[in-house]
Amino acid sequence: MKQTKSPIDPKFVEEIRKIKTLKEIIVFGTKKGQDKRQFIYLDADKNVCECTFGSTWEEILSLGTYMYSQGLTGGKKIAILSENSYQWIVSFYSILVGANIAVPMDIKLSVEDIVSQLVRGECDAIVYSKKCEKFAEAVKLDPKNTVRVFMCIEDYPEYKAQGKAIYEGGDRAFEDAPLKPDDLACIVYTSGTTGLSKGVMLTHKNVTADVVASCSIQTGRQAIGFLPLNHTFCWVGALFSGYLLAEWGYICDSLKDIQKDIQTYHPHNFSAVPLVVTTIYDKIWRTAKKTGQEKKLQTGLKISRFLMSMGIDKRRVIFKKIIDNLGGELEMIICGGANLDPKYERGMYDFGIQILNGYGMTECSPAVTVNTPYCFKFGSCGKAIPCCEIKIVDPDEFGVGELYVKGDNVMVGYYNDPEATKEVFDGEWLKTGDYCRIDEDGFLFYVGRKKNLIVLTNGKNVSPEEIEDKLICIDYVKEVLVYQEDDRITAEFFLDEEEYPDARERLKTDVRKINDTMPVFKRVTKTKIRDDEFPKTTTMKIVRKNMNK
Repeated sequence: MKQTKSPIDPKFVEEIRKIKTLKEIIVFGTKKGQDKRQFIYLDADKNVCECTFGSTWEEILSLGTYMYSQGLTGGKKIAILSENSYQWIVSFYSILVGANIAVPMDIKLSVEDIVSQLVRGECDAIVYSKKCEKFAEAVKLDPKNTVRVFMCIEDYPEYKAQGKAIYEGGDRAFEDAPLKPDDLACIVYTSGTTGLSKGVMLTHKNVTADVVASCSIQTGRQAIGFLPLNHTFCWVGALFSGYLLAEWGYICDSLKDIQKDIQTYHPHNFSAVPLVVTTIYDKIWRTAKKTGQEKKLQTGLKISRFLMSMGIDKRRVIFKKIIDNLGGELEMIICGGANLDPKYERGMYDFGIQILNGYGMTECSPAVTVNTPYCFKFGSCGKAIPCCEIKIVDPDEFGVGELYVKGDNVMVGYYNDPEATKEVFDGEWLKTGDYCRIDEDGFLFYVGRKKNLIVLTNGKNVSPEEIEDKLICIDYVKEVLVYQEDDRITAEFFLDEEEYPDARERLKTDVRKINDTMPVFKRVTKTKIRDDEFPKTTTMKIVRKNMNK
């Protein structure tokens, strides 16, 4: 564990803790930022565009006033169906500032799933891009459709011109819309690996508490954003934290350009899922191996670690070439959304880049715990952020039990689903459905999902994620899924046979070695090899549906 004094100004923390709504966050940041650069993005013709905090506020006023002129007032539910863009962000801010309810949609879903969510969410309006027009057209055909206003992002110049004229004519209804902390801000549909998606209801207090708490223990400078904007992780990591910190970000509209964008905009930090971290780390070593620099890199690590043991940090000097390939200024990656093998945390730390792993879920707006540069422990998900409490219920002899969360960041429930809401709460405590443990220093360690638990006939309980974390460390294993089959623990693999042609022949021997390190009841007794990747959710989690039988 490393723990040092945080450089965050206590006066800043005291100031932001007075903020209670997302509108207040936006107003706070606008006053603080004014003419400072807020976003860089590419327009439809791939021209580089910049906007300031002040100019974004003007766009919010214009678009929001136009929405009001179309009858979208008083808590109307407005869905956003678009790829990542500056227009998506302005739409989101406008909905929230005007005391309406944002329903951000995952455009990677099927038309059927999107229409189902729009109908179940009883949406009043849709903001959509031309690329997502098929969704808007499909919902019009559904007899249960409640959408009455359709706004195309490509027509925004016209909408904003009309809204600006109304605003300049003296209409301040949008800007002065009354807003309370307990007002509903968003309905976010979950993207779990099993079951029908549920609409998570988050209030202004929920999201604001999460953002304020995160910014009171974490800091950052310029960033690059490539996570889907409909995910709450992106909101805390960029959309609202940027307002509190008055820092700018580049909006990446295509993952295929991410390497070029990092080189161009030199991010100090970015938020990512574990897949991004593992890809970066593995590429560093593959490149070293292909260019004959592997031994040199290993020697550099030995020297760096020795110096670190003496209190001398020369990591970013010794590994300057690696840092430069990542834009030259990257210091931290905030990681969440799935479990991350500690070897990647330690590996990137050795190169001078901090991986700050955290734990969260949509129902908690989403952050619950996080490591910081000033207080972290490898392999953990960090400590609880200031707006919430955590506890382990019914722990076993190893301290592992279900994680419960209580605090201002916890949702008010699932939309139109009182039974599901009742099931997930125990008084004020949210039952996360995740098995975890908390160590003596207060750091959270994730073990696995309760619903994925393997229950053997001998009465033993086994977390498949725990075994997967060990198996994925085999060099040639790209993906692995562990599940129960006929009272046996089965491991199914997708292998890197291009880089390792003998992977199939080596697998059983390497699995046996890992088995020898585990209790008998946790050992893999059957292996399978698949020829293609596992099906995944839109958040790149392997779908476990119908696996444990």
